[in-house]
Amino acid sequence: MREHVAEYLTSGPSFGEGEVIDRIGTFRKRRPRLRDTVVTLAHGAGGKASAALVDGVFVEAFRNPHLESLGDGAVITLPGGMRMAMSTDSFVVQPLRFPGGSIGHLAVHGTLNDLAMAGAVPSWMSAAFVIEEGFAIAELREIVADMAGAALAAGVQIVTGDTKVVPRGAADGMFITTSGVGIVPTGRELSPDKVRPGDKVLTSGTIGDHGMAVMLARGDLAIEADISSDTAAVSRLVECLLEAAPSTRWLRDPTRGGIGTVCNELAQACGLAVILSEDRIPVRPQVAGACEMLGIDPIYVANEGKFLAVVDPAEADAALDALRSHPAGQDATEIGHIADEPAATVVVRTGFGGTRIVDMLVGDPLPRIC
Repeated sequence: MREHVAEYLTSGPSFGEGEVIDRIGTFRKRRPRLRDTVVTLAHGAGGKASAALVDGVFVEAFRNPHLESLGDGAVITLPGGMRMAMSTDSFVVQPLRFPGGSIGHLAVHGTLNDLAMAGAVPSWMSAAFVIEEGFAIAELREIVADMAGAALAAGVQIVTGDTKVVPRGAADGMFITTSGVGIVPTGRELSPDKVRPGDKVLTSGTIGDHGMAVMLARGDLAIEADISSDTAAVSRLVECLLEAAPSTRWLRDPTRGGIGTVCNELAQACGLAVILSEDRIPVRPQVAGACEMLGIDPIYVANEGKFLAVVDPAEADAALDALRSHPAGQDATEIGHIADEPAATVVVRTGFGGTRIVDMLVGDPLPRIC
C-alpha cells in the first residue's frame, strides 16, 4: 500500500502541500486494481483483494446497473411498481459447528440479513449443498435441522434447492449456497446517496463475536475464552429501527472485514467521512482480549448478527431507544457520525484524544469464518 501511494504521489510534476492532500484523497477514492495472477485466500476476506477480484472479474463480465451498486443484495422493480430484493451467498466456514451456531445457521441468517440491509422483508429462500463423499448422514441431518429451525424462527420458507456430491477430499465436508427474496415496502429506500454530513452512525450491538468464536473453535491457537458467535436473523430488529427512524439512510451487516471494511465502502460510495469514536465501539472483554493476543483490530473482525445504521440526527435517540427495547439490540450504541472531511475516508478518534485512519482490510487474518 505505502509503495503504491509513494509511486502515485511522486509521479508527474512537483506540487505544493495542498495538492499533496488532494492527491492523497484522490488515491484513496480509487478502487483496488486486480494485479494477481492466481486466487488467494485474501480474495475471500472482504477487503481490498476481494474488491479487486469483484471489480476486475465479475463486475467486468456481468456489468449492469443493479450489480454496479455493489450492495449485498439487488433491489428490483417489478411490473406494477412492486419492489423486491434478491441476495445470494455461499458458506464455507470451518469448523462446521462452533460455539453459538453452525454452518446451517449461517446459511440462513447470512442471506436473510443481506435482504434486511436492502430494506426488504425476507420471504423465501433456496439452498444448494455441495457435500463431500463420506460425510456422515447424521451430521447432515443436524445441519439441515439447524437451517430449518433458523428459517422457521425468521418466518421464512426454504422453497427450492439442489444437492451435489463430490469425491472425498474435494469439499472439506460441506459447502452451502443460499439465495433469498424479500419484498421492499413502498416508499422505503436505503442508499449511500442519502447519507448526509451530521448523520449518526449506530451499531446494533457488540462487534467481533462471530469471527473470534470461529477462530478459537479451531483449537490451534491455544487460547481459551468464553466467546459465542452472534449469528442471528436481524430483520425484525431492522423493522423496529425503521418504524422509529423512518428517515434511516443506510444499513449494512459487517460480516467479512468487519465494521472497518463496510465503513470504508460507505465512505467511498458517498464521498464523505465516517468518523468513529473508539471508546464508544462496544466490544466484549473476552473478544477484546483474544484480539489483542492475536494482534487483530476488532473493527476488522466479522459479525453475523449485527448491523450498522446511518440515521438522521433528529431520529438518532428514537432509533437507539427502539433498538435497545428489542432483546437483540440491548447493546445498541451510537459509535460515530458523518462529516464532510476528510472525504471518502474513515477516521477513528482514539481514547487518548488522537486520530487514526482506518483503511480497507489487507490480507486475510481470519480465513473461512463464514
